[in-house]
Amino acid sequence: MSRKKRIYKKNTNILQEPVFNDNVLLKFINCLMFDGKKSVAEKLVYNSFREIRKETSVDPIIVFNDAIRNTTPVVQVKSIRIAGSNYQVPMEIPTHRQIMLAIKWIIESARKRTEKTMVERLSKELIDAYKNSGKAIDKKISMHKMAESNRAYAHYRWQ
Repeated sequence: MSRKKRIYKKNTNILQEPVFNDNVLLKFINCLMFDGKKSVAEKLVYNSFREIRKETSVDPIIVFNDAIRNTTPVVQVKSIRIAGSNYQVPMEIPTHRQIMLAIKWIIESARKRTEKTMVERLSKELIDAYKNSGKAIDKKISMHKMAESNRAYAHYRWQ
């Protein structure tokens, strides 16, 4: 039985984050949220933005957007089974998935850091991603390396 391709509907009523009017920041806050406690996640993000402003003296929304842009992957590797053997085939990632992967990686690497508070961890990870260093950037680079090493199987992309 064949599988249907998912059709993504355009969301006509896109919500925006109230302070900076940025919908990517709203997605970031929603991904950071635990147990439906959105106000706690918002406080974490805004306090980390204050720390970013103290440390870098750059507008924190610029740091955030550049960190997301630096972390977004372009290609990923998918496993495809052809003639009894599995191939790791590099494929391009849709833009909405690129942003979600970048958000997920930044939050994961911030949670794994060793600073005392989550505000410090999040601000340090965003600054590291802004400067093209840190664990989230390493994850992106390793994904790109894997896609580059399996470039020979790119002709299987159509399946």
